[in-house]
Amino acid sequence: MSKSSRLGLLRNQDFRRLFAATALGQLGERIVFLAFPLVAIAALHADEFHVGLLAAMTSAGSLLVGLPAGAWVDRMRKRSVMISADLARALCLLTVPVAWWAGLLTIWWIYVVALVHGVLTVFFDVAYVSYLPHLVGRSNLVEGNSKLSAIRSVTSISGPTVAGPLVALVGAPATLLASSVGMAVSGLLASTIRKREQKHESSGHAKLAREVMEGLKFVTRSPALRAIMLGDAIFNLFLVMYQTMLLVFLEREIGLQPFGIGLVLSGMGCGALLGALSATKASRRVGHGPVIWLASLVTCPLTVLMPLTQTGLSVHVAAIGLAALSAGGVIRVVTQSSFEQALTPDRLLGRMSATARFVSWGGIPLGGLLGGVSGSLFGATGTLWIAAAGMTLSVLPSFLSPLRTMRSLPSDKAPEFAR
Repeated sequence: MSKSSRLGLLRNQDFRRLFAATALGQLGERIVFLAFPLVAIAALHADEFHVGLLAAMTSAGSLLVGLPAGAWVDRMRKRSVMISADLARALCLLTVPVAWWAGLLTIWWIYVVALVHGVLTVFFDVAYVSYLPHLVGRSNLVEGNSKLSAIRSVTSISGPTVAGPLVALVGAPATLLASSVGMAVSGLLASTIRKREQKHESSGHAKLAREVMEGLKFVTRSPALRAIMLGDAIFNLFLVMYQTMLLVFLEREIGLQPFGIGLVLSGMGCGALLGALSATKASRRVGHGPVIWLASLVTCPLTVLMPLTQTGLSVHVAAIGLAALSAGGVIRVVTQSSFEQALTPDRLLGRMSATARFVSWGGIPLGGLLGGVSGSLFGATGTLWIAAAGMTLSVLPSFLSPLRTMRSLPSDKAPEFAR
């Protein structure tokens, strides 16, 4: 294989810039993923319920602005939204170490920062997903999503590996300074991308509700999109339950220090990288539709290995189960994203992405709360068992839909949608 073939889209200068911006932004996000709950757990000594409430606040933005965000983003240039959201998130996160050093940091401050950061992330993600088809073309969606997932997976490995020692060295609140810097540089890199999509014309704010409904109708009329989003909603609800108690389990019941927790999460990143590198090949060999449900069916049950450490199983073996979950999750998400983008006309990409996020992520705040309540009632170990079973059941919507036998993506040109 020639060097040119191996590089693929990375030969494109604008895609390389998006690739680099994604790397830095995601590195910041992965540090947030570890440092944020540890601020609550270790620095502020929050109990299980408050940790669950923090998880809910982090993802509440999907419910608060999820649907109108798509209509707003469809009226704007996606690149500009991405840059603005990255810079605003950087400023938001910067307030945590500043408040800590000033002696003002409380759990309520963390809740507010988590909520604002989550709302900004909704706008960033909707714009990011909507911008990719314009930047690389519909025929390159699987390759583009795979390469971006690969770099996100690399940061899933390096992020916790960097964050663990940083937390141990300077404390969780100060570690968020690294996240702030990463997102700021990501926004600056995105500003150097030269290719700009045309701004879609809109007749004014009075149409917002109708535009939101147009996106909802488009999604609900597609059996494939409905199945993807319902399966994601179930998976994400139970995944957040699992993640909410995972750090509590590792820190308080297994006794791991921040560096050890970082290594476990880095193992998940290794699995995610493996999934990103194999997503294109797996989709071609198994079929784009079948791989969506098979990836989850094979990997989700392995998450029970973590609560089994209470019976003597090595935590290193249990970490392999988490790595497998990440691998299967990335293969599924890469293929799903390519399906969603290929099925959607350009003018509806923002609304499709926002609707998908609203439905798929709408249960995440509930998952955080359920994780906290379940942790209070059944302990972290019992919650991990419940969440592992729920994640496995998330395969049903895709398995019972046309995706079960759809072996290829739709044609390059997405169909238009009648209003």
